[in-house]
Amino acid sequence: MSASVPPSPVTRIALVALAALAFVGDIATIAAAAELPAIASRQRAEKKSFTDAEIVEGFFKTAFGAEYHLAGRVDRIRKFDGPVRVYAESDRADRKAQLARIVDDIGARVQHLDIAMTDTSEAANVRVKLVRDRDLYRTIASFYGAEKAREIRSSLDPQCLSGFRKNDNYEIEHSDVILTVDNGDFTFLDCAYEEVLQSLGPINDTASVPWTMFNDNVSMGYFDVYDQYILNLLYDPRIKPGMTVQEVKALLPDVLADVRAWVRQVNDLKE
Repeated sequence: MSASVPPSPVTRIALVALAALAFVGDIATIAAAAELPAIASRQRAEKKSFTDAEIVEGFFKTAFGAEYHLAGRVDRIRKFDGPVRVYAESDRADRKAQLARIVDDIGARVQHLDIAMTDTSEAANVRVKLVRDRDLYRTIASFYGAEKAREIRSSLDPQCLSGFRKNDNYEIEHSDVILTVDNGDFTFLDCAYEEVLQSLGPINDTASVPWTMFNDNVSMGYFDVYDQYILNLLYDPRIKPGMTVQEVKALLPDVLADVRAWVRQVNDLKE
């Protein structure tokens, strides 16, 4: 998959079949009015104190598995193993600016993740395609072919989408994110945070964890504390691509203690 010269649909299908690409869709609700106050109200009501068991549950349910996948195993840790550079493809300067702030926010809150925007598609390993809502499925079809687009639509009916390609060592090599730009600020922010974060590895949605944005019944619009725990666990250097559940469990007590200290510091949380 190329970030600069998209392959034909036929090539896309071959890459999907061979590269173990995982997908996740977000069915975000459209805020009718007062969209940014809707984020503020969620932040005021946000739960910020979690037990170890609550954090670990969400981590395992999102970092392993995949809501929709086409090939390859999903029972291993998948993550980037190096700098992440994000390229936005759009003529909407306002949405590109919002995306850049989101990427900066993620970089500030995930301790061991080197993530930043780039001005060139050639330098990017995460490509974000910003499209009008009416062009969403046409764009998905151009990426993955008409047949796969129909499968994605029937199984997920997404309002936005992310997917990644990993190598044999379960290192993510490239991610694609598709976001719609014309459904309002809350929906854009909600989709952008979720899909960019999931393109980094925790691609499995779960309906059984009520605090994570990786739950189709939860809309946040910002990078909440609970999901900061998940991403900081995933990007701790001791958690390696390709690790199994049992291998991760053996490391989690020490990793979680350090992650707790970081998340507490960066969010100015009480002990």
